[in-house]
Parts: sequence; structure tokens; C-alpha cells
Amino acid sequence: MSVAQAHKDVFRRLYQEVWNDRKFEMIDQVIAKSHALGDPTITGSAVGPDAYRRQVDRFLAAFPDLHFTADDTVSEKDKLVVSWTITGTHKGEFMGVSPTNKKVSISGITINEISNNKILESVVIWDALGLLQQFGVELPGRTEKRVAIHR
Repeated sequence: MSVAQAHKDVFRRLYQEVWNDRKFEMIDQVIAKSHALGDPTITGSAVGPDAYRRQVDRFLAAFPDLHFTADDTVSEKDKLVVSWTITGTHKGEFMGVSPTNKKVSISGITINEISNNKILESVVIWDALGLLQQFGVELPGRTEKRVAIHR
């Protein structure tokens, strides 16, 4: 099996089986014990399969109908980059925002480092600001100035 194919197998098990099919036992099979999760919305240490499971639980508690779609993947050496979109309905508290029952769409990119068919590190970059806007949260400094035209 080629490196790219091996990466796609890890990708399928993580994104399809864990996130979409809710087969949480797969987390230990694809996430290394030393896995480091980098996400700008997480404070503190996020290491290992348990930390990854907390991230999955965090999203599913807020978006119980969450669906993960891979828009594109790139595999090179020990890296697998996934451009993705998550859709779901905001039914639970998330980032301090009470449920709005709004359907949302979140886009992002995850750079995974893979070795021996396990993910060692995941760096996640996603549009948290866009999500807050979809929730209807008023953001400081983001108000539009209105200009009155007098005739």
C-alpha cells in the first residue's frame, strides 16, 4: 500500500467512522498516545486519545447531528492535509453561546502528521469567527457604520 493510500485509510477511519458513524472505539486505533491536538479554541494541554475524544464530545454535545465532509485531501510524506466542512444544528452550548437551534456550516483545515498508521499531531485551523456570526453573536468592533444621506 502506498503512503498516500495508507494516509487515506487513517483519514477514513477518523473522519468517517469516528465523526460521522460515532464509532468512538476507533479513536484509540488512529490517534497515538502522544498525539498533540492544536486548536486555537482549546486552552491547556490536549494530548492523547482522551484529549481527542473530549474534542469530539465537545462538538457533538453542541451539534448532535454533526456531519463531517472532506472537501479535499493532500498527502505528502508523513503529512495528510484535509480541507473540511462540518454541518449541524446548534443544540448545545458551544464557545459560551447557548443553543440557538440554527443550522450552521463550519469550514477548516487540519494538518495531520502520521506515523505507523496513527496520527501523531493535528493542527486545526477553522473559522470560529464565522461560526459565532452564524450564531448571531454581536462581535465587538464588527458593527457597520451607517451613513445617513440627506436630500
